[in-house]
Amino acid sequence: MPDAPPLRAELLLDHEAPEALGHDLTAALDGLGVRTARVRRTVDHRGVGDLPWLVLVSLPLQAFLGGLGAEAVRDAYASFKGVVRRAAGRGAAGDDGVPRPLVLQDDRSGLSVVLEPDLPAEAHEQLLGLDLTTFRMGPLHYDRRLGRWRSELDEAAG
Repeated sequence: MPDAPPLRAELLLDHEAPEALGHDLTAALDGLGVRTARVRRTVDHRGVGDLPWLVLVSLPLQAFLGGLGAEAVRDAYASFKGVVRRAAGRGAAGDDGVPRPLVLQDDRSGLSVVLEPDLPAEAHEQLLGLDLTTFRMGPLHYDRRLGRWRSELDEAAG
């Protein structure tokens, strides 16, 4: 049986993100079997309702998360988490002082998952087994108080 084709991702870096961050993320994703098709930068403008992210990674998200559960890629995922943490340490806060996370976005449904740089280990463990089809709207955030991933928009909609 032939191997499945590699997952493809697109990176969209904030205009303030360091060039090295794009290279680091591309390498970390490559280690997870995800090929970066394109790396682009945002323009120096955001709308009022835009999520203040530093990097947006668009890819087949459920397939990506499902593949991360395999023991063989645990080290590569640890490298990926390290890039997320380093990105936050490189001035990831915007002009308003609010931290700007890395966002994973499903290229089919548009559902997004916000990866804050200081997520606890249990958040990452839950993320690997998360069934994204149980959510209708995003973004998904990890609620530290409740100890689970949630979509406040889904909850508000009932």
